[in-house]
Amino acid sequence: MPKRKIAIFTGNRAEYGLQYPIIKAIDARSDLEYFLLVSGAHLQEDFGYTVKEIEADGFKVFREVKLQTDSDDLFGTAQAIGSGISNLSVILKDLRPDFLVVYADRFEGFAAVVTGTQMGIPTAHIEGGDITEGGALDDSVRHAMTKLAHLHFTTNEEASERIRRMGEEPWRIHTVGFPAIDLISQGNFAKAEELSKKYKIDLKNPLIVYTQHSIATEFGDAGDQINPAISALTRLAEEGVQVIMTFPNNDAGSSLIIEKLKRVDAKGKKNIQVYASLGRYNYHGFLAHCANGGKGACVGNSSSGIKETPAFGCPTVNIGNRQKGRLRANNVIDADYDEDGIYHAVRKCIYDEVFRKQCRNCENPYGDGDAGKKIAEVLAIIPIDLKLLQKKMTY
Repeated sequence: MPKRKIAIFTGNRAEYGLQYPIIKAIDARSDLEYFLLVSGAHLQEDFGYTVKEIEADGFKVFREVKLQTDSDDLFGTAQAIGSGISNLSVILKDLRPDFLVVYADRFEGFAAVVTGTQMGIPTAHIEGGDITEGGALDDSVRHAMTKLAHLHFTTNEEASERIRRMGEEPWRIHTVGFPAIDLISQGNFAKAEELSKKYKIDLKNPLIVYTQHSIATEFGDAGDQINPAISALTRLAEEGVQVIMTFPNNDAGSSLIIEKLKRVDAKGKKNIQVYASLGRYNYHGFLAHCANGGKGACVGNSSSGIKETPAFGCPTVNIGNRQKGRLRANNVIDADYDEDGIYHAVRKCIYDEVFRKQCRNCENPYGDGDAGKKIAEVLAIIPIDLKLLQKKMTY
């Protein structure tokens, strides 16, 4: 029996890090074969050209999907979606995969779901049903992807219930947990000694990992919104706290944030380092160190601060409204765009032993691993027929 061809689309570093265990699980099966389609920020030098990280992990890139991104605004986002649909359709026409797998809620993935479903390709969507009400357009895009997709792999039961209430047939919905936890539970991340050697950090001193993205509906304010965090983290750096800053995703407004981070880097402040990308392996290593071996925290407005940190028991400061409504554990402190508020929240994460113990013991709402294997199993055995392709509204 021929292997099923599974096309997997990835458009940025964070998304790929979550897809890693899925690709691994598919590759491990004799009845499945993956075809990796790499797009978006992976192919942009300004964001670290992270396709190199994919290849360094030993995965074969089947095709690069070019996006037209001429401007750093919502017009540019619309242009990118259009060019993504056009360019990906040519690749899928030649490949003719049995399934297209797409992750989460970003505009690149939205382009992929539109392309696949309009070409009659069974499409699986991962991480549907979540809620983020903070103005990033995530909810609108995510739910639209859900209504287009044929299979749904969710990270939690609340998300599955929302998809059922959207009128999706229950047999299409599979609650598998959060794929990143597969790797975390396996200890597949950098150890503290590796990080110390590579990034020249002192393992005895507190450490912060910081990432702040722009918000689509407020993209013109992205540069101003990052200022309070930079000021707060600079104060902490002057007190001996080590700060690792990374570039944002390639959303509208990201260039305003990158410009500010480059200015910080150019000043050469003691205890502050700036990187385009850390890579999933090192990033998770930092979270593990911040939670256990050293005193530290995850700071910013990335979904990783909500969804990945509980698996380590890592304290988190979530800035602004970007992750509003997101299911979370009790290791998260919310802060406004306010220097003093961010400063004191971070200090609580570092120095409040009662709170740090609460974080280490927090209950993770996103499962305990094996999501990759569960997803691969469904892709291998589910019948590919008209029942799968012809969707019905249950309400």
